[in-house]
Amino acid sequence: MSDLQFPTIEGVRCAVHDGGPRSGEAVVFVHGNPGAIDDWAALLPAIEGFSRVVAMDMPGYGRAERPRDFDYTVRGYARYLGRLLDHLSVERAHLVLHDFGGPWGLRWMLDHPRRVASLSLIDSGLMPGYRWHRYARIWQTPVLGEIFQLLATPGVLRASLNRDNPRPLPRGFTDRVAAFSDWGHKRAVLRLYRASRQVAAIFPEAARTPVDATLPVCVLWGERDPYLPVRYAQLQREFFPQAEVHVLPGLGHWPFVEAPEAILAPLQAFLRRRRGLYP
Repeated sequence: MSDLQFPTIEGVRCAVHDGGPRSGEAVVFVHGNPGAIDDWAALLPAIEGFSRVVAMDMPGYGRAERPRDFDYTVRGYARYLGRLLDHLSVERAHLVLHDFGGPWGLRWMLDHPRRVASLSLIDSGLMPGYRWHRYARIWQTPVLGEIFQLLATPGVLRASLNRDNPRPLPRGFTDRVAAFSDWGHKRAVLRLYRASRQVAAIFPEAARTPVDATLPVCVLWGERDPYLPVRYAQLQREFFPQAEVHVLPGLGHWPFVEAPEAILAPLQAFLRRRRGLYP
């Protein structure tokens, strides 16, 4: 993507897209693993038509640095996200979270509830009883995880992503995943997943339901997600009673890449309402 900024936050240089009308309130897109700003390219222009939009490459991902001494934990990423939003003078955030961006953003939201105006969860959320998918279990296993990462060549990555997903992913997406998958990124993935084995420990608040009875929440979930089962989509209402839930038929873990129009319509309508705008 063009027009990127490269601020240094807590000593780590990242990449940031900051578009749309200037405001202290912004729609904030947070990617997951193995994401980058580019994942959101089909969604950002429409949202920027009525709101400031911020998206970033988090440490270890995309164009961001991959230092050995970064805190590659959910709390470390949540803290980094908060410092980045402070740097950008984002006072109120409409969070749009995917995959591991869910835990990062939710942890920050639970620590700073007054700064969150709305929450959109894309194939992510609070997931009690979740059993990690097979790749996660490999990454969490010492030695085996390192061997697996060493063997994950660009061709292997492309084949694995397309084998798991219900429909072939665009070649541009799989090429980008492979291009950003250097050893620094792979090391970051290992450290993040190994620090996140106990999901319940990340969100002790989830033992109390609901987490927030009034927060506007939009849940969008690919019906055939091979990593995060679709049954968790409706379960989000146990934590966020006001949530509207959209199950996207035939789509997998990256619905905004597979069929951007399927996700843009409900997401844009939800965000426009949150900004006091109506069709």
